[in-house]
Amino acid sequence: MYCFLNSLAKTFLTMNEKILITGGAGYVGSVMTDHLLNKGYEVTVLDNLMHNQQSLLYLFHHKRFNFIHGDVRNPELLRSIVPKFDFILPLAAIVGAPLCEKKPEDARSTNYDAIVLLNSIRDPKRQKIIFPMTDSGYGSQTGTVHCTEETPLVPVSLYGQTKVDAEKALMTTPNTVSLRLATAFGSSFRLRTDLLINYLVLHALRDNYLVVFEKNFHRNFIHVRDIARAFEHTIVNFDTMKDQVYNIGDDSLNMTKEQLVYKVKEHIPTVYLHFADIGTDMDKRNYTVSNKKMGRTGFKIETNIDDGIEELKRTFQFLETKYSNI
Repeated sequence: MYCFLNSLAKTFLTMNEKILITGGAGYVGSVMTDHLLNKGYEVTVLDNLMHNQQSLLYLFHHKRFNFIHGDVRNPELLRSIVPKFDFILPLAAIVGAPLCEKKPEDARSTNYDAIVLLNSIRDPKRQKIIFPMTDSGYGSQTGTVHCTEETPLVPVSLYGQTKVDAEKALMTTPNTVSLRLATAFGSSFRLRTDLLINYLVLHALRDNYLVVFEKNFHRNFIHVRDIARAFEHTIVNFDTMKDQVYNIGDDSLNMTKEQLVYKVKEHIPTVYLHFADIGTDMDKRNYTVSNKKMGRTGFKIETNIDDGIEELKRTFQFLETKYSNI
């Protein structure tokens, strides 16, 4: 009973604190903003709406929700707002290897320079940062050995490198937690179709066939709502988790691309699968991840691959008249 009351008191005290989410209108950020507001937190989103998204419109009825239209690379703007918050979740980023290669200057200035700037403005004794790192920092491993938080980071893309550099910079200062996120999947208020599972389900439905390169490459996955839950869990348990890094996913969601497409076929039986021996995938990541450290803090995922594929299947069937636009 004492442990329960202590946990309840800790949650109540944390919920009274103010949270800033940069990039909160994005794929992960919009789900996280919704989740934290529903849990009773006061949330402010800073976003430049680079994709012209309207993913947060439905949240303006919340009196605890605030939105600031601006860029995380603006020093004057950051200096005027950052000191107001207790928790900072810097999600704003140029995300994914293809987009970073297309916009390398924006990638470096947003994914790294803006993080260093934000960290120089915040008061590390009072303000807490939870950083969304990516487990793509593990790069191309054998796929047979589980990467732990101590595994050397060897990113194979500019995206991975900028996130690794940002994590290194942040972890030199106190009151910081870095969450190394597995590859996300699932529906969001700002839907992305370039993520592997989302992409496979969309094309299985739309094209009725999938061509798979490097079928034995391994990846770890996590539903976007479980990412939001992981951040909330870290906020509540920050005092015991601070100044450390954690892999965020689930060991049961370590899968090869071959295993994944066969799982998609279970839900979309008509899809034709072709495993190509000739040709390569531009995404060279290949790793299996251990999530035991985060598990020891009491965190567990709620959405498995099957439920996520069914969710995506329903999502894309709803959007089927707009296939040409997604």
